[in-house]
Order: sequence, then C-alpha cells, then structure tokens
Amino acid sequence: METAALEWKFKINPWITMIPVMLSIFMFALDETISNVALPYMAGTFSVSQNESTWIITSYLVASGVIIPMVDFFSKLIGRKQYFTLSIIIFTVASIMCGFANSMPMMLISRIIQGIGGGGIMPIAQAVIFEIFPKEKLPQAMAVFGLGVIMAPILGPSVGGWITENWSWPFIYFINIPFGILCLYLTKQYVEEPPYSRKQSNVKMDFSGFFFLAVWLLSLQVVLDKGNDADWFGSAWICQLFTISMVSFIAFICIQRKKSKTGDSLINLSIFRNHNFLIGTAGQIVLMMILMSSAAILPSMLQSLLGYTAFLSGLSMLPRGLGCFVASFLSGILVVKFGIKPICTIGLIILAIGGLLFGQINTNIALTNIAFPNFVFGMGMVLSMVTLANISCSTLPNEAQTNASGVQNLFKNVGAAIGTSIAATMIARFSQAHQMMMVGSLSETNQVFSERIQTISSSFMTTVDHVTAYHMAQAQIYGLLRQQAALWGYVETFRYYAVAVILIVPFIYFLNDTTRKQKKNKV
Repeated sequence: METAALEWKFKINPWITMIPVMLSIFMFALDETISNVALPYMAGTFSVSQNESTWIITSYLVASGVIIPMVDFFSKLIGRKQYFTLSIIIFTVASIMCGFANSMPMMLISRIIQGIGGGGIMPIAQAVIFEIFPKEKLPQAMAVFGLGVIMAPILGPSVGGWITENWSWPFIYFINIPFGILCLYLTKQYVEEPPYSRKQSNVKMDFSGFFFLAVWLLSLQVVLDKGNDADWFGSAWICQLFTISMVSFIAFICIQRKKSKTGDSLINLSIFRNHNFLIGTAGQIVLMMILMSSAAILPSMLQSLLGYTAFLSGLSMLPRGLGCFVASFLSGILVVKFGIKPICTIGLIILAIGGLLFGQINTNIALTNIAFPNFVFGMGMVLSMVTLANISCSTLPNEAQTNASGVQNLFKNVGAAIGTSIAATMIARFSQAHQMMMVGSLSETNQVFSERIQTISSSFMTTVDHVTAYHMAQAQIYGLLRQQAALWGYVETFRYYAVAVILIVPFIYFLNDTTRKQKKNKV
C-alpha cells in the first residue's frame, strides 16, 4: 500500500477536479448563513417565536460539527470518494425535505440530516485540494478554495433575502437541487481516489468518542445560544449545562488520545505536534469567529438601527464578496512571489483596518458608506485566512490531510459558534454600559438637554397639551439615546475585532514557510 501511495499520480487536470469540489464547498458554506434573514418568515410559517426559530441554524451547525471529526473514519470504512458522493446525496435530499417542511419538528429533522450530509463535504474537499496540486501551484488553488469558503457565507444573507422577498423561503433550499445533481455527476467523473483513501478493512467505530463528542457540541451550542438571554453563569441551568459540556469535552480528548495509539480514534490529535498545524489552526479559529459573527451582526445592525429590509441588509454584504474576489486573485500571485508569511501579515493588517473603519460608523450613514469598510474587510479576510489554511497543512503528508482537515474544520465550527455568541454578548453589554454613561446627561441641569426638550415639545404642542408634549419629547430623546447606545455596542465590538486580529500577527513568524524555501531552491 505504501509503495502504491508513493507511486500514485493524479491523471486528471487538477483544475477540472476543482469544479465539483468547489461547487460542493459553496453549497455547504452558503447554507450556513442563507437561512439567517429568512428566519422571521419561517417563524411565521411554523407559528414559533423568533428565538425558537434560531434552532433552524443551530441544528445544522451542531449536526455538521458532530460529523466533521468522523470524516476520516467513514472515509476508511467505505472509501473517501464514496463517502464524499454519499454526503452530496444526503445534503441534496435533505435540502428537498427542508423546502417541503410544514412544521418546526420536520424542519429541524431536515436541517439535522442536511448538516450530516454537509459535514462530510468541507474536510474531504480541503484534503483533495491539498493532494491534487503540486506545492508550487497550491497557493493559487487555496486562493480559489478560500474564495468559496469565505464568500459563500458572505453572500448567504443577500441571496437568502432576495429569494425570500421575490419568491418564498422554501426556495433557499430548493436551489441546492440542480447544483447537487450537477456536483454528483462531476464528482463521479472527475474526482480520483488514490490508494491511501480507499476502503480499508478492520475499521472500528469509536462509539464512546462519538457519544462524548455529540454531548459536548450539543450542550455547548445550547449554552452559546441561550446564555446571553439567561444571564450566562448567573443562571443555574447554564452552569450545569456548561459543566456537562466541559466534562464531555475532556472525556472526548482523553479517549481520542488513548485510542489514537491503536488507530481506533475518531480523530488523531497527534497532528497538533506539527507546530504549523497548531498555530495555523488557532489563527483560523480566531478568524472564523470574526467572519461568522460579523456576518451575523452587520445585517442585524442595519435592520434594527437603520430600518433596512432583509434584502437590503443582505445586499450590504456584497462589497465584502467583491473584496474576497479581488483578494483571491491577488493571493495566488503574491504568495508565489513573496511567500505566505508577508502576505498573511498584510492580510491581517488590512482586516484590522476594516474593523477600525466599522468602528467609525454612525446612524447617519447610507448603504454606500458600508461598502468600503466591507470591501476592506473582505480583502483582509481572504488574504489572511487562505494563507493560514495553506501554511497550516503544508508540512503534513498527503495521507494525513483527511484527518487534519476534519480536526481543523471541527474547531473552526466551534470557533464560529463561540464567536457569534461572544459578539452578541459584547453588543448587549457595551450597549448597557454606554446607556448608563449617557443617561446622566438627560437632566434638567443640562442646558443642551433642556433646550432640545423645549424645541421638540413645541413641535408636539400643535396637537397635544403641554404636559403630554413634554413627556413625548422625553420619550423621543430617550429613544435616540438607546439607539446611540446600541450603535456604540456594535462599534466597540468591531474595534475589538481589530485588536484580536493584530494579536495573531506575531505568531505568524513562528510558522515554517515552505513556499519561500521552494522559491530559494529554484533560484
């Protein structure tokens, strides 16, 4: 088997193989966010609250998160190409089920099945890309990969908003059907299966590892979803559930470490001994936290503070997609010329600048004022995340890529969930703090406040009496104060994004840049 693996050569042009691989990635990543703006419509259809409707997103993320670490096991059990094909079939069929769902339980079951299918797509696709391209062409391939991984969640809200407003919400799932069928056909034709990824005998299922993994992720997701509403650790049941989550996580890690010695574990944690993989994965977790949380809070800010529709708030993300596209084109060229570490550093700095630009916005902005910060944000995200993904797995052997991508995507999924929850909490707490600071100015001793009250009261006195006009003026000013406090919650959060990104920069120079070495060797 080892000799065959060493002699194996991919016969199909890797750029042709990239077509079904990228198509599958785009479908999976798009469905992470395409439901966001359609939740109010689905909540109305199923007669549930807005809060309960968030489980439509959560169920998908938890199901895919549980499956991702099992990708290496299923690949060995039935063969990687067969499992990739099966994942596409499950995802497509589940999309049909989601579109036809007529109750909340049916929708949740459909989304869980869709997550089970989608969970096998991303790790295998990433592993295939690392295998089919030679090292010198990998930067260009990873640039295209990053375009799909990052751009799809960004386009999700705008695509979902447009489809929901012009057709109806079931079509956000029905659009997967033709692409799923096309992807299935192209996969069978153009995705090859090397000897080391074929079906293996005597593969054992790690049932105990799977159990603790499922308990860990499910309980953690509930804590993250409901923690802010329940005052986090001020709530007894949140503390209990968090304890269950942490105990399950520790048990899962211990079981994986023990069973990895015999090769029976779901994931092989020994790859964290590779410092490129360790640092690169940690950096990607932080970036995924920022990517997914910013994609959630920006449309929310535009809808709640500025009164934008679901479609317009989703449309605001398109400049970020354009930034991603430009950066993907530049990344493939610049990495080959200058190496990964300088381009990654530049990308992180650009991303931090994007966060600071968002930290300057106010309630008088138009949709066009969001465009430039979003464009900068998108450029920085692709330049940094794509290069980190490239360098994190560049020193691993091909036979370790499936396991590595599974482990990496598991922790990135967890990071995305944590990041979104932290962002929601930061916005709420910062808003409260700024409201407390500003409310002291609403006093009769403040000349500006008194003059404003008199002006607004005068405008109301044409229709109501003096006392009522005075109270209406106070209510209006208090409403403006709350709006400004909420705005500051978003502004502070974006500024903290910039700080978090800058903290990654020093660690980049501990990485081993193989592309730079290859360039020196050629010279």
